[in-house]
Amino acid sequence: MNRYTLRWSAAVAALAVAVPSLALPPGFRQQADELLAATYPADGPGAAVVISEGGRIVYQSGRGLADIESKRPITPQTVFRIGSITKQFASAVVLQLAAEGKLKLTDPISKYLPAYPNGANITVTQLLNHTVGIQSYTSIAGWMIEANTNRAYTTEQLTAVFKDLPAPSKPGERHEYNNSGYILVGALIEAVTGNGWSSEVERRIARPLGLATIADGVGEARIAAMATGYSAGEKGPKLAEKIHMSVPGAAGALVASAEDLATWGNALHHAKVVSAPYYAQMIAPTKMPNGTLIHYGFGIAPDKLRGVDVIGHGGGIFGFSSDSLYVPANDLFVAILTNSDSAKVSPGSVMRRLTAMAIGKPFVALPTVALDEAAVAPLLGVYKFENTERTVSLADGKLSIQRAGGGRSELFSAGDNRFHYGPDELSWFELRKNAAGKTEMAFHPNGEDQIDLGKWSKPVPVVAKVAVPRATLAAYAGTYSTPMGKAVIAFGEGDSLTIQLAGQPALPMRATGESEFSVEKVGAKVSFVASGAKVSGLEIAQGGQKLPGTRD
Repeated sequence: MNRYTLRWSAAVAALAVAVPSLALPPGFRQQADELLAATYPADGPGAAVVISEGGRIVYQSGRGLADIESKRPITPQTVFRIGSITKQFASAVVLQLAAEGKLKLTDPISKYLPAYPNGANITVTQLLNHTVGIQSYTSIAGWMIEANTNRAYTTEQLTAVFKDLPAPSKPGERHEYNNSGYILVGALIEAVTGNGWSSEVERRIARPLGLATIADGVGEARIAAMATGYSAGEKGPKLAEKIHMSVPGAAGALVASAEDLATWGNALHHAKVVSAPYYAQMIAPTKMPNGTLIHYGFGIAPDKLRGVDVIGHGGGIFGFSSDSLYVPANDLFVAILTNSDSAKVSPGSVMRRLTAMAIGKPFVALPTVALDEAAVAPLLGVYKFENTERTVSLADGKLSIQRAGGGRSELFSAGDNRFHYGPDELSWFELRKNAAGKTEMAFHPNGEDQIDLGKWSKPVPVVAKVAVPRATLAAYAGTYSTPMGKAVIAFGEGDSLTIQLAGQPALPMRATGESEFSVEKVGAKVSFVASGAKVSGLEIAQGGQKLPGTRD
């Protein structure tokens, strides 16, 4: 990442660097600068962005503050935690070891990790492509709290957290993103080489390529250019929860600058890290036993953007979020690193907009117009897709959509029966009649031209209103201790309750029974537990996980 017209001041805390572009469209720089300025405040957490073409940096910029207290600005040289982008580095080391004949991708991991349960039925490939079928430790209910995460672990100790837990599926049976699999990738590297996994990344990749900032985050406190990580607080940004960087391990512990990440991307995608045959395996989609292709390779994923083939991966970790993308047809690499884990706009959305602009295929900006309630009324209902359902409903003059098992999102009208999630989001859809006169939803995920088609299946389910006496609601109000921190139950508008987890906004709850409530905004359910005549606790159910809470 590298270019030179410096503009920054302590007041605005922004920096942009310029060099003559190679093939970027006219006006790109101004549009990119405006996008970053509109997305990230000058006086809060921000982002570093880099775009390289043919291995040469053609755009880079920093916006916002690397550290709010000292007002240190973000630059392309600022160092961030890169989260799961780490996985492609760990995968590359494994592929190098395979090329050297020190392991085979088809080997069972029991050959290298003999003590791991069921290791004879798990292959190296299944670790790399997330078909391993073991419990992902980051999804263990209540485990990802400071009491567990803010201490050092060896790879063996971290493996002990999940190795004896019940397996959610058989190896190779399902594709499910799995951080435990990459802890085992780290263990595999250590078993084969006799060195720490991150030492091998440094020895084999960082040093040969001159990547001074790419390192194990365990040592981040000694890095002068390291950004401070933030989360959203009630009164603005707050310091993110603490995590010892041994916890993410080979699944997400590396740190890097945007500049060094661009150098890495250029080397990886030009077969300077792993040989062409192994690179081809790394970026290929995963074929499941039933023939289905999953768009994920080894720590990196093939995808489409504006109809163009791309390859990329993002990363999220306490205090930080990042994303990166390579466009083979343009030999273009784009990365964005941010020092907040709860920004209003995802870095992936910003990155996709920048990439689309850079290749001359920008996303069309949909307008926001007044909602015509009478026109949309006949289109409300449940739309059935191949793998899910989406419900479009209207209440109190606001249109919303809810995916099965997910939270509810507000919708905005763009006119002509087109709807979007807000000006910062890319996904949108059109509600229309097909040739048979049936209503359908043409959904454009991430703003792509290719659609997912959903067919209207039934009206919006009528949810019976449950009246719970105010005295009963008052008995539920209070503070509860959960493995994820405090949960506060309080009265909201009228005779209704809200739930608020530490550092998060209060969310309304709707009674679905005497002691059961729905938190529709996030697709969660809350049940209260009584011990005799007293309310003793609660249980929060969301995404297949259950979180208990004890009344304080």
